[in-house]
Amino acid sequence: MNELQFRDDVLDQLQERNPRFHARSYEFVMRALHSVIQSLDEPRHISGRELTEGVRELAIGQYGLLAKAVLEYWGIHGTEDVGRVVFAMVEQGLLVKEDEDRPEDFADLFDFEEAFETNYPWSALS
Repeated sequence: MNELQFRDDVLDQLQERNPRFHARSYEFVMRALHSVIQSLDEPRHISGRELTEGVRELAIGQYGLLAKAVLEYWGIHGTEDVGRVVFAMVEQGLLVKEDEDRPEDFADLFDFEEAFETNYPWSALS
């Protein structure tokens, strides 16, 4: 089995277990995780807040004003959904968690409307 087949099989399994999330949501959260880790001076466990901020920054960087719409299309409507995606990947064995990590760590970290529309970083467009 090649890497692409493995990736597609894993994404299919994740989406089958959690049909409210598009397969792209898992890939995107994983890319955001890697982006946050790469921005650190040295690798370490990151918090739910750090990851959700990474998701926000990556979404705005890649999709601009459409970031909120893209995430919502994939089933991510709030920071809690980022946590649901993360814990689905933990259950699948793709990510590991610390004993103290909980889905509640992702609850109400920021409002999507505010983060992606009201407080859109317009200066980044210059």
